[in-house]
Amino acid sequence: MQNFHAAKLLISSALLCIGTVASTEAPGLAQENTEPLLKLTAIAEPASTPSLNLELPGLDSPLPVAPRTPSLRPTPRVLASSQGEASWYGPGFFGNRTANGEVFRPGSLTAAHRSLPFGTKVRVTNLWNGRTAVVRINDRGPFHGARVLDLAPGAAHELGLIASGTAKVKLEVLQ
Repeated sequence: MQNFHAAKLLISSALLCIGTVASTEAPGLAQENTEPLLKLTAIAEPASTPSLNLELPGLDSPLPVAPRTPSLRPTPRVLASSQGEASWYGPGFFGNRTANGEVFRPGSLTAAHRSLPFGTKVRVTNLWNGRTAVVRINDRGPFHGARVLDLAPGAAHELGLIASGTAKVKLEVLQ
């Protein structure tokens, strides 16, 4: 819509310049052709209320403009749910390969799990602060104690557990 208003402003400016030049150089010409000029400037002037029909000179009917509707994503179905302790891993592993062969990148929303298939999407909720993130399983682990998930730093940052290092989380495996 901004581009349309900018185009209308550009057209009205150009028409104003053309009208000024035509009236100073050829007064008779400017007086004869004022009707198309008035139609174009009327189109180019901003309307007080936005319209979905654009009327252009020379067209029998207005051009229909489809209104934009927000795209609603369907809520993914939860296949399984569990709770446990999650931690995050990072600086010593940046640039290394994960268990599925990807390069480990610090800002990614990925995680390591002992048994979930690679590519599985998991909604992780930090039960201490209520923050959530959807991560993709691309590595194996954690191999420390009873932890259920090792998060990449990007996911840990979204969940707010960088400072604490660990947090109690809820895992929801998504379809």
